This record gives sequence, structure tokens and C-alpha cells, in this order.
Amino acid sequence: MAISINLHKHDNQPVYVLHTYPFKETSLVVELFSQQFGRLAAVAKGARRPHSAMRGMLQSFQMLSGAWSGKNELKTLHSLNWNAGLTLLKGEALMCGFYMNELLLRLLPREDAHESLFAYYDATLKTLATEQRLIDGQNASDGKSLAITLRRFELKLLQEMGYAVPLLTDENDVAIVADKAYRYEAEYGACDLNATKNGVQLNGTTLLNMANDDYADSQTQNQSKQLMRYLLTHYLGDKPLHTRQLLIDLQGL
Repeated sequence: MAISINLHKHDNQPVYVLHTYPFKETSLVVELFSQQFGRLAAVAKGARRPHSAMRGMLQSFQMLSGAWSGKNELKTLHSLNWNAGLTLLKGEALMCGFYMNELLLRLLPREDAHESLFAYYDATLKTLATEQRLIDGQNASDGKSLAITLRRFELKLLQEMGYAVPLLTDENDVAIVADKAYRYEAEYGACDLNATKNGVQLNGTTLLNMANDDYADSQTQNQSKQLMRYLLTHYLGDKPLHTRQLLIDLQGL
């Protein structure tokens, strides 16, 4: 019996807290994004009590070291400890972080490992923190850098999930032409303008720039935002993201 339990216990696992919500009278369900096991849910027993040691560790945007056990979908969380240095998100960068967490909650299936996405999420949080410090240092609010960081994360997320987002060729595997106007439709990709009324219209230059991770051009920034909003809406379904409207209200992110 002891061997069977140990098979389902995991210690010292790098994790991020995505969300928490009440469970019974004194506990919380903690949604975690783990490096090796993907997204999982675990009960933090007694975490709602004022003097709970676990309660103080339930910090979003900080890489933690977690231990849990259980073979069912809802695990038991035994401990959380600091894993790395402190990442401080505030202002618009903080809202960007909550937006990323909601995307992961909505799109990632449970217990489906995405180690490269975990690393990208970690790097993106650090990028957001740096960008916010630069914005604060200029005593100005310029959300362009934050918006570009979100576009990169959105694209990476969809690609890691296995959704095809072809950027270099159209639906017929013909190379994208920079100065040509296309209509981009989910599940198909870029096509001629008269091929469909669905999707969003954009220029070939935008697709090529996105493929090259180059968002310097203002048209690419605007059209990539339209494209990613359309694709995410398609894959998320009818239920809207709570954080998206907040980002739009802030800076049109």
C-alpha cells in the first residue's frame, strides 16, 4: 500500500499558482501550472484559516516548489516553498499576468505536460516586470511593449496547444507574399480575400513579421492583435475572458 501511495506523490516540483477558490469551510482549491505535469488542481487543506502557513505561499507570478499527492483529478497539496527570486508585477503588467493565467486556465487541459510553455511563461513574467519598470521610469504609460509581449505569448500558447497557426504559407501551401492582402480563417490559415467571408483581413507583411518575431511595425502590431483576438475567441468558445475587457479599457492591449 505504501508503494502505491508513493507512486502518486510528487515533491520539489516547480509550479506557478494560476488561481484559487474556496473549498468546503477552511480549504482552497489551487490551480497550478507545473513544469513536468502541466495544469493540475489540488486541495490546500486549511489554507483559509488566518494562521495557515500555506495561505501565505499562495502567490501568483512567483515560481514555487510544490509537493502534492493523489491519483484522482483533484490532488492534495502538501506544501509550497519559494523556488526562485521574487518577480514583481504591478500596474498594467499585473493585469497582463492575470490575462495570461486566465488563458492557461481556459485552454490547457489538465495534466498535459508543456515544459517549453512553462519556461516561456516564466520568461514572459520576467519580461513584463522589466517592461513595467521601464514604463514607470519614464513616468509615462506606453503599453506597446506590453502588448507585443502578450502577442508573443498568445501565439506561443496556441502553437504549443497544437493549433495550427501557419504564418509562412497560405491554405494551399503557397508562400505568403508580403504586399498581398489576405483573409485569415481559423483551421485554414491565410487565403485569398474572396475565398471566404470569415476570419480577419490582414497583409502578408504582418504574417511574415509574426513568423520572424518582429513586431516593430505599427501595422503588424494592430493586425496581429486583431488576428490573435479572433483566433482566441474561436478556440475559447462563447464564454468571454474576464481579463480581456480590463486590458482593452487600460491601453487596448
